[in-house]
Amino acid sequence: MNSKLILICLVLISSFSYAQTCCSGGIPLSNNIGLPTLSKGSLQIGINYDYNNLNTLNFGKEKLDDDSRLRVTHSALLNVNYSVFNNVSIEGLFTYVNQRRTITQFGNENLDQTSGIGDAVLLAMYRYQPKKIKNLEFNIGVGTKIPLGSTTEKSDEGIVLNADLQPGSNTWDVIYLMSMGKSFDFRPSFQIGGRILYRATGVNNSYYGNTSYKFGNEFLSYLSFSDVFVALKTLISPSLSLKYRNAVKDELDVFSLDNTGGKFVSIIPNLAIDITPSITFSTRAELPIVSNVDGTQLAPTYRITTGLIFKFEARQTLFN
Repeated sequence: MNSKLILICLVLISSFSYAQTCCSGGIPLSNNIGLPTLSKGSLQIGINYDYNNLNTLNFGKEKLDDDSRLRVTHSALLNVNYSVFNNVSIEGLFTYVNQRRTITQFGNENLDQTSGIGDAVLLAMYRYQPKKIKNLEFNIGVGTKIPLGSTTEKSDEGIVLNADLQPGSNTWDVIYLMSMGKSFDFRPSFQIGGRILYRATGVNNSYYGNTSYKFGNEFLSYLSFSDVFVALKTLISPSLSLKYRNAVKDELDVFSLDNTGGKFVSIIPNLAIDITPSITFSTRAELPIVSNVDGTQLAPTYRITTGLIFKFEARQTLFN
């Protein structure tokens, strides 16, 4: 048996035994891209902190009575969005991440963690407002995930960690995004929105040196309800979203990896507060409703994202 086949067998056994490969962990690229397109010359900068806690061990839909495994991801996120024209914007998302996996068994605790610059996203968005339908807006975007993060981080024992714990992926992914929003004459501040995102993942052909690894393609859809209220002369914007996520199994060479992939439904309450006309504070929580994983995996327990968005509108730009 050659060394490459031995490696594949070890990764498969490791994935089965410890549910290490978790399709809901990692860097929150898909959840945090897609700032709205504003008027020509506008600049938006978002600074967010994202905390993702996975301490729920599932077998399919069934929650197991086992809290010995914990995955936590801390992410610092920087969004930069510039409106090149009134209906066209370019956005970049940059990340710094710390990922931790703790397994507690027989009174012993094993901790693996990595920190570093994560992968980035570059996205182009086009906004379309049909004249025949009032108060309706569509946004269409296409972009790529740029592999800036390391994929060779090692444990304290000097062993290269699995792909799901690495800050990066060493792949160029393609991202497609489409969203729509509709407001109404009876209450113009109330809006119903929908959002679809698809990420076609690339292949890392240098995993453990000479093996290929592919994270599963990902599909996400959102249905959102939002409104705006005035309290103490401050604009407050609560919203509620229902999210569906479908992650395909990862692949190691010709093998589909068990204990990866799944279908998830969650609810996301969000609150945004305009501190000033150009600074908005927002915080949201993502709470699971249904987690249906392949095999045995850590499923989402909760996720919290909070931060600030700074808006700068310029009358004169280089593009005028």
